Amino acid sequence: MNERPARYIVAVGSGKGGVGKSTVSLHLALALARRGLAVGLLDADVYGPDIPLMVNLTRHEEARRWDFWRGGDVRHEPVDSHGIRIMSVGFLLGEQQALTLGAPLLTAALRQLVHQVEWGELDILLLDLPPGTADLQQQLVGVVQLDGAVVVVGPQDVAHLDARKFLAFLRDVDVPLLGAVENMSGVQCPHCGEWIEVFTPVAESRSIWAEDVPVLGRIPLDPALGTLDGEPSQSAAFDAVAAQMFDALQRREAA
Repeated sequence: MNERPARYIVAVGSGKGGVGKSTVSLHLALALARRGLAVGLLDADVYGPDIPLMVNLTRHEEARRWDFWRGGDVRHEPVDSHGIRIMSVGFLLGEQQALTLGAPLLTAALRQLVHQVEWGELDILLLDLPPGTADLQQQLVGVVQLDGAVVVVGPQDVAHLDARKFLAFLRDVDVPLLGAVENMSGVQCPHCGEWIEVFTPVAESRSIWAEDVPVLGRIPLDPALGTLDGEPSQSAAFDAVAAQMFDALQRREAA
């Protein structure tokens, strides 16, 4: 295994799509950078990268090929945006270009995106995973040693059900669970300030909290978080999540 690109490497994953995992990954990276840390963010969803669009850095020209080995070491430069270093397949391929790599080349692609990027000296590298527990997630743990994982879940029964499967996957591959973030956890009315529960509450017995999963924070539903338009607004909720996650990493390192 190649030299580690960061002091801490943390995966951000979910059991299902649509829970705002990429939004959480991006804003968690921004919150860590506000703490004075050198932060990298890898958009590891190679078949459906969303981070480039979220930071307004999309590529329109389609790539003719993706070099894996042509007589030398292929190196990529991350994109500096809002104080974090970002790498994504979306910077290598056109915005509407499909990635057609089969399973045999997937490991090579992941290894290149993790270890063959000029990250510099990072305190922490966040890996924004695709949802689920398929080939990519399984191969990733063979490419890089993870120091922990954060699970993103929505306040819906199906989101918690599928998150339980992701928790089981983490246990199977011996990746430490740092905690979970509940995203879209209600919304505050912009007119009267009343707190509104958008979804029917999940029964405690069916939630991931029944498995004693640490709660890193609950993020309210906010459409403005989807795409960075100019300078990102500081979020006290994400700052609190970042602080708890980083404290959990340091406690595990000291243990």
